[in-house]
Amino acid sequence: MELVSRAFLEEAAQRDTLASPDAVRDYLRLTLAALPHESFLVLFLDSQNRLLAAEEMFRGTLTQTSVYPREIVKAALAHNAAAVLFAHNHPSGVAEPSRADELLTVSLKQALALVDIRALDHFVVAGQRVVSFAERGLL
Repeated sequence: MELVSRAFLEEAAQRDTLASPDAVRDYLRLTLAALPHESFLVLFLDSQNRLLAAEEMFRGTLTQTSVYPREIVKAALAHNAAAVLFAHNHPSGVAEPSRADELLTVSLKQALALVDIRALDHFVVAGQRVVSFAERGLL
């Protein structure tokens, strides 16, 4: 699984592999769906929305993960990112974003906006189901 994920990221860095929402969903399913704990992933993008890096920023328990906006801003600046995509999984199998997920997304978007980095979307992965905040009008 790790080798497939690395190969996918290397290919994404070489060309616009993550240019479509379906490609992003496929990558997130591959990366997050089978995890037994919550994981918060950030995809860092350049000004043309090409993938610069993908990092698991925070790892939690079965039901929660602590996410620190300061650390995400630091990482985005270190990667010289122009935009980011957030993703996390729900090991419970319920892909519906919680109110806490919505509040966190607003907080992250505001923190990144202070340094001119766009938050493009936040995905919740539960099994094979992936929910997009942007598609639901939550971002």
